Amino acid sequence: MTILYFTLLVLAGAYLAGLIGSLTGLGGGVVIIPLLTLAFHVDIRYAIGAALLASIANSSGAASAYVREGITNIRLGMFLEIATTTGAIAGAFLAVYTPVNTIAILFGVVLLFSSVMTLKKKNERALTAGSPASVRLRLNSSYPTPEGPVGYQLKNVGLGFGLMWIAGIFSGLLGIGSGALKVLAMDSAMRIPFKVSATTSNFMIGVTATASAVVYFQRGYMSAGISFPVVLGVLGGAFTGSKLLTKLDVRVLRYIFSAAIVFVALEMMFNGFNHKF
Repeated sequence: MTILYFTLLVLAGAYLAGLIGSLTGLGGGVVIIPLLTLAFHVDIRYAIGAALLASIANSSGAASAYVREGITNIRLGMFLEIATTTGAIAGAFLAVYTPVNTIAILFGVVLLFSSVMTLKKKNERALTAGSPASVRLRLNSSYPTPEGPVGYQLKNVGLGFGLMWIAGIFSGLLGIGSGALKVLAMDSAMRIPFKVSATTSNFMIGVTATASAVVYFQRGYMSAGISFPVVLGVLGGAFTGSKLLTKLDVRVLRYIFSAAIVFVALEMMFNGFNHKF
C-alpha cells in the first residue's frame, strides 16, 4: 500500500468518525482506533495517540457550532471538566504501564457498553424541579427548539461528577472520548435533555483528550503521518455533523452505529485475548 493510498483511506475513515462522533456525542475514537489497528495494523498506542488528537479536533469542530447555536451548557461543561481532566491524566499514566492486549480487551468492553447506551432511549423531557446543588452552582439553563427556548434543571450533580471522573480515566487509558459514560452521567444521572448532553459532551471531550494527549506525546506515541489525515478528516466530519444534528432524526444512525461497534468490539476483544496486538 502506497503512502498516498493509506492517507486517503485514513482521511475517509476519519471523516466518518468525526461525523458519527458529532451526531452521537461519543467522540471519534470509537471508530478511529479500530480502523487503524484492525484495518491498517497500526500499533494500538500510536492509534490511541492519533485518536486523542482526533477527539480534540472533533470537539473543536462541533463545539464551536453548538455553542453558537446556544445548545451547549458551557458552565456545566466547565464544571464537569474538572473531573474528566484529572481522571484523564491518571488514565494516561496507567496506559503506559498496561499491556497492549489488556487495553484492547478493555476497549472492546467499553465499545459494547457504548452500543447499549446508543440504543437506550434518551431523555428528551426537561426537568422543572432540579437539585439544590444545581441551583447553587447555577448549572440550570435552557436550549433552543423550533417552539422556543426550553428550560431544564439538573439532578444528582454529585453522582454525575463521579461518573465523569471515571469517564476521564477511560479516556486517558483507551484514547477515546468516553462519550458513552459522559452521556450516561448527564442523560441518565443528571437528567439533562439528550441534545444538551450530546453537545456538552462534545464540548468537554477536547479538554479531556488534551490532558491525555500531553502524556502520550511525551512518551513518543504520536506519529505525524498517521495523525495528520486523522485530524483533517475528523474535523471535516465534525463540522458536517454539527450542521445535521438540529435537522436530522438520528435514531436510524444509532441502530447502524450500534451494530457496527458491536462487531468491532468483539473483534478487538478476540484479538486481545489471543495476543494479536
